[in-house]
Amino acid sequence: MASNNKTISRGQGTVVALGAGALSATCSTLMFQPLDLVKTRMQTSILRGPMAAPVYLAAANGSTTTTAIGMFSMFNSVIQRERFPALWTGISPSLQRCVPSISIYFATIHLLKTSIGKVDGNISPLQALATGATARAVAACTFLPMTVVKTRFESGHFQYNSVIQALRYIWLTEGSKGLFSGLSATLARDAPFSALYLLFYTQSKQAVIKMTGVEPPPAMYNFPCGVVSGLMASVITQPFDVIKTRMQVKPKTYPTLSATLLVTIKDMGLKGLFTGFVPRATRRTLMAAFTWAFYEEIVCFIQHGRNK
Repeated sequence: MASNNKTISRGQGTVVALGAGALSATCSTLMFQPLDLVKTRMQTSILRGPMAAPVYLAAANGSTTTTAIGMFSMFNSVIQRERFPALWTGISPSLQRCVPSISIYFATIHLLKTSIGKVDGNISPLQALATGATARAVAACTFLPMTVVKTRFESGHFQYNSVIQALRYIWLTEGSKGLFSGLSATLARDAPFSALYLLFYTQSKQAVIKMTGVEPPPAMYNFPCGVVSGLMASVITQPFDVIKTRMQVKPKTYPTLSATLLVTIKDMGLKGLFTGFVPRATRRTLMAAFTWAFYEEIVCFIQHGRNK
């Protein structure tokens, strides 16, 4: 697509998407890592098998309980037992996964939009669903090994010294199956989340345009649109996040999505599928809103400069 006075070219837009995605992902990952860690600890505090003893649920007499622990209690437990910096456990694999993953996500979205002749974000609801799902599926599959390492670092059940050592150990002991454990649950979580998020986000922005009569809508509306979209998408996809965590921490005990679903319901009831919802929803909502608002502002900044 040739460059003109109203839109950036496909090549330039792809570079912008990669750069803006990398910058926003770095900032948001650093800010919201504690929420991700707490969410993972909540979801892995009750597991079957050799690692079944909950990490933070020891009673005064040394026995353990199977009562789920809340978000603030988990925050307090991590800080008391491991000190405040422990909230950023797993930040290295998180950065190594999130930064390139989000960059590829935005670049894929831009390429898909330009392929259907839409570079201004005004795509149909069906196109938004397909674009969001495809972009996230590409990123999720590409960086799934880093997602597995990140989840295991955060769980507290593994004592890996580095990301490279973790990848090597998983490869030697579990093979490629271990590195790609939880693939089905990851896709069942991430593809619908991004599809729904992009649908809600584009539609809410269209509503703002109709309300304000300004296109693109004022920057002050981008973040609220992102928050609402992220919250709605998080509610719908939460069960698959719980299943994904269990499959990646204990792939031998939880080999398939359906088996993990049944065991989780048996152990904790339907409410178990929403374990860790508050920290995940908070993190995913704020992170998605932040990255999209940041991306939109970078694109507008570059576009404004070109139109001078």
